Amino acid sequence: MIGGEIVSKSSSPFDSLPEDCISTIISFTNPRDACVAATVSKTFESAAKSDIIWEKFIPAEYESLVSSSRVFSSKKKLYFSLCNDPLLIDDGKKSIWLEKSSGKRCIMLSPLNDFSIAWGDDPRYWQWIPFPESRFEKVAELVFVCWFDFRGRANTRVLSPKTRYSAYIVFKKGDEFYGFTDKAIKAVVGIVGQEPSRRDICFDYDDDVDVGFTRGERGMRHLVKPEERDDGWMEIELGEFFNEGGLINSDEIEMGVLETTRLDGKYGLIIQGIEIRPARIQ
Repeated sequence: MIGGEIVSKSSSPFDSLPEDCISTIISFTNPRDACVAATVSKTFESAAKSDIIWEKFIPAEYESLVSSSRVFSSKKKLYFSLCNDPLLIDDGKKSIWLEKSSGKRCIMLSPLNDFSIAWGDDPRYWQWIPFPESRFEKVAELVFVCWFDFRGRANTRVLSPKTRYSAYIVFKKGDEFYGFTDKAIKAVVGIVGQEPSRRDICFDYDDDVDVGFTRGERGMRHLVKPEERDDGWMEIELGEFFNEGGLINSDEIEMGVLETTRLDGKYGLIIQGIEIRPARIQ
Protein backbone atom coordinates (compact mmCIF):
# COMPACT_ATOMS: atom_id res chain seq x y z
CA MET A 1 0.00 0.00 0.00
CA ILE A 2 1.44 3.36 -1.06
CA GLY A 3 -0.30 6.68 -0.41
CA GLY A 4 -3.37 4.88 0.86
CA GLU A 5 -3.80 2.93 -2.38
CA ILE A 6 -3.23 -0.79 -2.87
CA VAL A 7 -0.55 -1.43 -5.49
CA SER A 8 -1.27 -4.41 -7.73
CA LYS A 9 1.37 -6.52 -9.44
CA SER A 10 0.35 -5.04 -12.79
CA SER A 11 0.72 -1.40 -11.71
CA SER A 12 3.31 0.35 -9.55
CA PRO A 13 4.65 3.91 -9.32
CA PHE A 14 8.14 2.37 -9.43
CA ASP A 15 7.55 0.99 -12.91
CA SER A 16 8.92 4.22 -14.37
CA LEU A 17 12.40 3.40 -12.99
CA PRO A 18 14.88 1.73 -15.39
CA GLU A 19 14.90 -2.05 -14.86
CA ASP A 20 18.69 -2.11 -14.33
CA CYS A 21 18.27 0.48 -11.59
CA ILE A 22 15.64 -1.65 -9.83
CA SER A 23 17.87 -4.75 -10.14
CA THR A 24 20.82 -2.90 -8.60
CA ILE A 25 18.71 -1.73 -5.67
CA ILE A 26 17.33 -5.24 -5.02
CA SER A 27 20.88 -6.67 -5.15
CA PHE A 28 21.60 -4.91 -1.84
CA THR A 29 18.91 -6.96 -0.08
CA ASN A 30 18.83 -10.76 0.30
CA PRO A 31 17.32 -13.69 -1.62
CA ARG A 32 14.09 -13.69 0.41
CA ASP A 33 13.52 -9.96 -0.20
CA ALA A 34 14.35 -10.37 -3.90
CA CYS A 35 11.58 -12.96 -4.22
CA VAL A 36 9.16 -10.69 -2.35
CA ALA A 37 10.10 -7.75 -4.60
CA ALA A 38 9.13 -9.84 -7.63
CA THR A 39 5.49 -9.68 -6.45
CA VAL A 40 5.32 -5.85 -6.51
CA SER A 41 4.77 -5.44 -10.25
CA LYS A 42 5.63 -6.96 -13.60
CA THR A 43 8.60 -4.60 -13.90
CA PHE A 44 9.91 -5.72 -10.50
CA GLU A 45 9.26 -9.35 -11.41
CA SER A 46 11.43 -8.98 -14.49
CA ALA A 47 14.11 -7.00 -12.63
CA ALA A 48 14.22 -9.61 -9.82
CA LYS A 49 15.35 -12.28 -12.31
CA SER A 50 18.43 -10.29 -13.32
CA ASP A 51 21.90 -11.84 -13.03
CA ILE A 52 22.94 -8.51 -11.43
CA ILE A 53 21.01 -9.57 -8.33
CA TRP A 54 21.69 -13.27 -8.05
CA GLU A 55 25.43 -13.18 -8.68
CA LYS A 56 25.65 -10.97 -5.57
CA PHE A 57 24.11 -13.79 -3.55
CA ILE A 58 26.53 -16.45 -4.82
CA PRO A 59 29.96 -16.59 -3.12
CA ALA A 60 32.59 -16.57 -5.89
CA GLU A 61 34.29 -19.69 -4.59
CA TYR A 62 31.01 -21.63 -4.63
CA GLU A 63 30.33 -20.87 -8.27
CA SER A 64 33.79 -22.15 -9.16
CA LEU A 65 33.01 -25.51 -7.51
CA VAL A 66 30.14 -26.30 -9.86
CA SER A 67 31.08 -28.81 -12.57
CA SER A 68 31.63 -27.22 -15.98
CA SER A 69 29.32 -29.87 -17.42
CA ARG A 70 26.37 -28.27 -15.64
CA VAL A 71 24.99 -25.27 -17.54
CA PHE A 72 22.50 -22.87 -15.97
CA SER A 73 20.37 -20.44 -17.95
CA SER A 74 20.60 -17.78 -15.23
CA LYS A 75 22.40 -16.91 -12.01
CA LYS A 76 19.11 -17.36 -10.18
CA LYS A 77 18.91 -21.01 -11.29
CA LEU A 78 22.53 -21.50 -10.24
CA TYR A 79 21.77 -19.95 -6.83
CA PHE A 80 18.88 -22.32 -6.13
CA SER A 81 20.96 -25.25 -7.33
CA LEU A 82 23.56 -24.33 -4.70
CA CYS A 83 20.76 -24.29 -2.11
CA ASN A 84 19.11 -27.57 -3.09
CA ASP A 85 22.08 -29.70 -4.19
CA PRO A 86 24.94 -29.70 -1.66
CA LEU A 87 28.43 -29.90 -3.17
CA LEU A 88 31.13 -32.28 -1.96
CA ILE A 89 34.61 -30.80 -1.43
CA ASP A 90 37.91 -31.81 0.19
CA ASP A 91 37.92 -35.31 -1.31
CA GLY A 92 34.30 -35.86 -0.31
CA LYS A 93 34.87 -35.10 3.38
CA LYS A 94 32.81 -31.90 3.44
CA SER A 95 29.44 -30.92 2.01
CA ILE A 96 28.60 -27.25 1.38
CA TRP A 97 25.47 -25.39 0.31
CA LEU A 98 23.63 -22.07 0.76
CA GLU A 99 20.67 -21.38 3.02
CA LYS A 100 17.85 -20.57 0.61
CA SER A 101 16.30 -17.53 2.32
CA SER A 102 19.49 -15.71 3.32
CA GLY A 103 22.28 -17.03 1.09
CA LYS A 104 24.36 -17.84 4.20
CA ARG A 105 26.91 -20.63 3.82
CA CYS A 106 26.30 -24.02 5.43
CA ILE A 107 28.56 -27.04 5.84
CA MET A 108 28.43 -30.65 6.96
CA LEU A 109 31.60 -32.39 8.10
CA SER A 110 32.05 -36.11 7.53
CA PRO A 111 33.47 -38.10 10.49
CA LEU A 112 36.35 -38.90 8.11
CA ASN A 113 37.25 -35.19 8.23
CA ASP A 114 40.00 -35.50 10.88
CA PHE A 115 37.53 -36.10 13.71
CA SER A 116 38.82 -37.18 17.09
CA ILE A 117 36.87 -40.29 18.10
CA ALA A 118 37.77 -42.37 21.13
CA TRP A 119 38.90 -45.77 19.74
CA GLY A 120 37.76 -44.64 16.29
CA ASP A 121 40.66 -46.43 14.57
CA ASP A 122 39.85 -49.81 16.14
CA PRO A 123 37.24 -51.85 14.17
CA ARG A 124 36.23 -53.61 17.37
CA TYR A 125 34.66 -50.33 18.50
CA TRP A 126 33.90 -48.27 15.36
CA GLN A 127 33.42 -49.21 11.72
CA TRP A 128 33.41 -47.03 8.60
CA ILE A 129 30.69 -48.31 6.32
CA PRO A 130 29.02 -47.20 3.07
CA PHE A 131 25.46 -46.02 3.61
CA PRO A 132 23.12 -45.36 0.64
CA GLU A 133 21.22 -42.55 2.40
CA SER A 134 24.35 -40.58 3.29
CA ARG A 135 25.78 -37.75 1.20
CA PHE A 136 29.26 -39.05 2.10
CA GLU A 137 30.91 -42.22 0.86
CA LYS A 138 31.08 -43.69 4.37
CA VAL A 139 29.54 -43.10 7.79
CA ALA A 140 30.71 -43.97 11.31
CA GLU A 141 28.94 -46.94 12.92
CA LEU A 142 29.38 -47.55 16.63
CA VAL A 143 30.11 -51.23 17.29
CA PHE A 144 30.59 -51.02 21.05
CA VAL A 145 32.08 -48.57 23.57
CA CYS A 146 31.60 -47.63 27.17
CA TRP A 147 33.29 -44.24 26.83
CA PHE A 148 31.63 -42.14 24.11
CA ASP A 149 33.81 -39.24 22.88
CA PHE A 150 33.25 -37.74 19.42
CA ARG A 151 34.79 -34.37 18.43
CA GLY A 152 35.52 -32.37 15.31
CA ARG A 153 36.93 -29.03 14.19
CA ALA A 154 36.32 -26.69 11.26
CA ASN A 155 37.78 -23.40 10.10
CA THR A 156 35.23 -20.58 10.20
CA ARG A 157 36.65 -19.23 6.93
CA VAL A 158 34.22 -21.47 5.01
CA LEU A 159 31.23 -19.87 6.79
CA SER A 160 29.50 -16.50 6.35
CA PRO A 161 30.88 -13.63 8.47
CA LYS A 162 28.85 -11.74 11.08
CA THR A 163 26.55 -14.73 11.49
CA ARG A 164 25.32 -16.76 14.45
CA TYR A 165 25.49 -20.48 13.69
CA SER A 166 24.19 -23.68 15.26
CA ALA A 167 25.95 -27.05 15.11
CA TYR A 168 23.99 -30.32 14.83
CA ILE A 169 25.04 -33.96 15.01
CA VAL A 170 23.24 -35.94 12.27
CA PHE A 171 22.61 -39.63 12.96
CA LYS A 172 20.41 -42.71 12.67
CA LYS A 173 19.70 -45.61 14.97
CA GLY A 174 20.99 -48.97 13.77
CA ASP A 175 18.86 -52.12 13.71
CA GLU A 176 20.39 -53.01 17.07
CA PHE A 177 20.57 -49.85 19.16
CA TYR A 178 21.41 -49.90 22.85
CA GLY A 179 22.72 -47.82 25.74
CA PHE A 180 21.50 -44.31 24.85
CA THR A 181 17.94 -44.17 26.24
CA ASP A 182 17.56 -41.18 28.58
CA LYS A 183 21.35 -41.00 28.81
CA ALA A 184 22.73 -37.47 29.25
CA ILE A 185 25.75 -36.80 27.06
CA LYS A 186 27.62 -33.50 27.20
CA ALA A 187 27.67 -31.34 24.06
CA VAL A 188 30.29 -28.62 23.66
CA VAL A 189 30.47 -26.02 20.87
CA GLY A 190 32.64 -22.93 20.61
CA ILE A 191 35.46 -20.97 19.05
CA VAL A 192 38.82 -22.41 20.11
CA GLY A 193 40.28 -20.17 22.82
CA GLN A 194 36.88 -18.85 23.92
CA GLU A 195 34.37 -20.15 26.45
CA PRO A 196 32.18 -22.71 24.64
CA SER A 197 28.46 -23.34 25.04
CA ARG A 198 27.60 -26.49 26.97
CA ARG A 199 24.42 -28.52 27.22
CA ASP A 200 23.18 -32.05 27.87
CA ILE A 201 21.79 -33.94 24.88
CA CYS A 202 20.03 -37.28 24.51
CA PHE A 203 20.17 -39.57 21.45
CA ASP A 204 17.14 -41.58 22.58
CA TYR A 205 14.40 -41.12 25.16
CA ASP A 206 11.59 -42.96 26.88
CA ASP A 207 8.15 -41.58 25.99
CA ASP A 208 7.05 -42.20 29.58
CA VAL A 209 9.59 -39.67 30.87
CA ASP A 210 8.52 -36.01 30.96
CA VAL A 211 9.32 -34.31 27.64
CA GLY A 212 12.84 -32.94 27.63
CA PHE A 213 13.75 -34.21 31.08
CA THR A 214 15.21 -37.24 32.78
CA ARG A 215 15.80 -38.12 36.42
CA GLY A 216 19.33 -38.24 37.68
CA GLU A 217 21.19 -38.13 40.94
CA ARG A 218 20.72 -34.35 41.07
CA GLY A 219 16.99 -34.38 40.29
CA MET A 220 15.31 -33.34 37.06
CA ARG A 221 17.73 -32.26 34.34
CA HIS A 222 16.87 -30.75 30.96
CA LEU A 223 18.02 -32.71 27.92
CA VAL A 224 18.04 -31.56 24.29
CA LYS A 225 16.31 -34.29 22.32
CA PRO A 226 16.61 -35.34 18.66
CA GLU A 227 14.37 -34.10 15.86
CA GLU A 228 13.61 -35.83 12.58
CA ARG A 229 14.89 -34.17 9.42
CA ASP A 230 13.25 -33.99 6.01
CA ASP A 231 15.94 -36.33 4.63
CA GLY A 232 15.02 -39.13 7.07
CA TRP A 233 17.99 -38.64 9.40
CA MET A 234 17.79 -37.41 13.00
CA GLU A 235 19.61 -34.39 14.38
CA ILE A 236 20.38 -32.84 17.77
CA GLU A 237 21.41 -29.23 18.19
CA LEU A 238 24.74 -29.22 20.03
CA GLY A 239 25.04 -25.46 20.57
CA GLU A 240 25.63 -22.07 18.98
CA PHE A 241 28.54 -19.76 18.20
CA PHE A 242 29.02 -16.40 16.49
CA ASN A 243 31.31 -16.26 13.48
CA GLU A 244 32.94 -12.85 13.31
CA GLY A 245 34.54 -13.82 10.00
CA GLY A 246 36.71 -11.82 7.66
CA LEU A 247 40.21 -12.46 6.38
CA ILE A 248 41.83 -11.50 9.68
CA ASN A 249 39.23 -13.17 11.89
CA SER A 250 39.52 -16.77 10.77
CA ASP A 251 39.04 -19.07 13.76
CA GLU A 252 38.68 -22.75 14.52
CA ILE A 253 35.32 -23.95 15.74
CA GLU A 254 35.34 -27.07 17.93
CA MET A 255 32.27 -29.29 18.40
CA GLY A 256 32.00 -32.43 20.43
CA VAL A 257 29.82 -34.86 22.33
CA LEU A 258 31.28 -36.77 25.26
CA GLU A 259 30.10 -38.90 28.12
CA THR A 260 31.23 -37.92 31.59
CA THR A 261 29.14 -40.17 33.87
CA ARG A 262 27.47 -43.62 33.82
CA LEU A 263 29.95 -45.23 31.46
CA ASP A 264 27.74 -48.13 30.36
CA GLY A 265 28.09 -50.17 27.18
CA LYS A 266 26.40 -48.80 24.07
CA TYR A 267 26.21 -49.60 20.36
CA GLY A 268 24.21 -49.15 17.15
CA LEU A 269 24.62 -45.38 16.59
CA ILE A 270 25.25 -44.39 12.95
CA ILE A 271 26.72 -40.90 12.50
CA GLN A 272 26.67 -39.13 9.14
CA GLY A 273 28.45 -36.02 10.41
CA ILE A 274 28.17 -32.63 12.09
CA GLU A 275 26.21 -29.94 10.27
CA ILE A 276 26.70 -26.19 10.76
CA ARG A 277 24.00 -23.79 9.56
CA PRO A 278 22.64 -20.36 10.58
CA ALA A 279 20.93 -20.39 13.96
CA ARG A 280 17.16 -20.24 14.01
CA ILE A 281 15.67 -16.89 14.98
CA GLN A 282 13.80 -17.28 18.25
